[in-house]
Amino acid sequence: MSSPPMIDGAFARWLASRAGQALLDLRTELGFADGGALKSAGDKVSHDLIRTELAKWRPGDAVLSEEDEGSRLAWAAEVNAEAVSRLAADRVWIIDPLDGTREFAEEGRSDWAVHVALWARNAPSPHGLVAGAVGLPAQHRVLGTDYPPAYPPMTVEAATAGTRMIRLAASRSRPPVFLTDLAEDVGAKLVPMGSAGAKIAAVVTGEVDAYIHAGGQYEWDSAAPVAVATATGLHASRIDGSALRYNEADPRLPDLLVCRRDLATRLLAALQRHSG
Repeated sequence: MSSPPMIDGAFARWLASRAGQALLDLRTELGFADGGALKSAGDKVSHDLIRTELAKWRPGDAVLSEEDEGSRLAWAAEVNAEAVSRLAADRVWIIDPLDGTREFAEEGRSDWAVHVALWARNAPSPHGLVAGAVGLPAQHRVLGTDYPPAYPPMTVEAATAGTRMIRLAASRSRPPVFLTDLAEDVGAKLVPMGSAGAKIAAVVTGEVDAYIHAGGQYEWDSAAPVAVATATGLHASRIDGSALRYNEADPRLPDLLVCRRDLATRLLAALQRHSG
């Protein structure tokens, strides 16, 4: 096999593509009869592949992966030396090997993803993300910062009706309890989707206008999608409007808003009314 591209954005795309193909092959090999086994195997296959390639091609970089043992802990020096080295590192890859295991294990579903992001200490943005890729293997596409998509077009409803019909991507299983009231307030409709990566990707491509989450997440759930979204020119923040920050001692990053720039002020005001 030839060497991967050396530029970080292209390398992230390459990693997400390779892991995505391995996951598609695994789906074909195992089938869907035992969903639990397929989920476990998917997490392991993708994690092992990405970890192996990072160790080979980026040996000096630190890694934070959802599938690392104890990845959800808020680190202290006495807990885990590897985690402490992550906090001191200049470059950290933030990985979700399989975002949306539930959807991955359901035949016919394509709303699951592979997340590969790179945080750098000298990054110019508050979130610190300098490269990223979101693989959508079952949709046969990868969205990446190396070739960020064009700013998403206005929704079909808004273009044809002359008004802005906001479409909010919503969790299939655990949407924020206030989201229905917020949608009614701003005249939006909810569009149920699977993984966080698939929902933010839908904002990037213009299939929906915004994604709001407040039910608890970790850095790997949003790092790669936020890297691509901000490279595309979209707004991304906490739901109180503050900056998203990555490679923190506590990897929990429980809420976020990703939306079209022209909707940010309106949605943040609605969130202030409804999320308290």
